[in-house]
Amino acid sequence: MKLLNELFDNNQRWAERIEAESPDFFEQLSKQQNPQYLWIGCSDSRVPANDIVGLLPGELFVHRNVANLVVHTDMNCMSVLQYAVEVLKVKHIIVCGHYGCGGVATALGNEKHGLIDTWLRNIKDVYVKHQACFTDQLSEEDRTNLLCELNVIEQVHSISKTTIVQDAWNSGQKLAIHGWIYSIKNGLLKDLNVCLDSSEEVDPIYRVSTSDNAQR
Repeated sequence: MKLLNELFDNNQRWAERIEAESPDFFEQLSKQQNPQYLWIGCSDSRVPANDIVGLLPGELFVHRNVANLVVHTDMNCMSVLQYAVEVLKVKHIIVCGHYGCGGVATALGNEKHGLIDTWLRNIKDVYVKHQACFTDQLSEEDRTNLLCELNVIEQVHSISKTTIVQDAWNSGQKLAIHGWIYSIKNGLLKDLNVCLDSSEEVDPIYRVSTSDNAQR
C-alpha cells in the first residue's frame, strides 16, 4: 500500500470534489443502488464505462471481462445478469465492445497464449459463423473491427437466449438489450442497430416455454 499513496491521494481529492458539488451524494448513495442500466463491457482499461456515458456511481451496474463475452457457463456473468434483472430490475442491458479490442485481434490468430485461448475460442466461433464477411480485401485492422462489431451483436443474442431475460419478458417486465461499440480513437459510441425487447425476437428454438411462469 505504501507504494500506492498517490491513488489514495487521488481518491481523497475525488471524494472532496464530489462532496463539494453535491453535499449529500455519498449519504444518499450508501442507502441504495437503483441503476436503470446493466453494462457488459470489455476489461480494457481504456474503456471506463461510467465516464463514457456520463453517469455517476450508482447509475450503472457494470460487468466487464475480456472482449465483453456473455457465455452461458460463466457463472460470474450469469449471476450479474440475474441480479441486475431480477433484483435491481434494470430496464436496459448494454453490451459495449470497442474497436481494436486485443482479445478479438488475438482470436483472429493461431498463436498459443495459455488459459485465455479457451475464453477466446468463443470469439473464434463468431468468426466461423460469419466467415463469408471476411473478404481478402479487408485490412487486418478492418478484419479486427468487423469482428468486434459482430461479436457484440452475437452477445446481445446470447443474452436474449437466457432464461433470466426470457422469464422477465414473459412476466411483463420492460427490458431491452442493446449492442454498442466504442472508439478509443475519438471517444464516441456507435449504435450497432441491434435492440431486442421481447421473446418474439428470439429464434423459436431458443424460446423458453411460459408454462412454468403460469404455474408460479
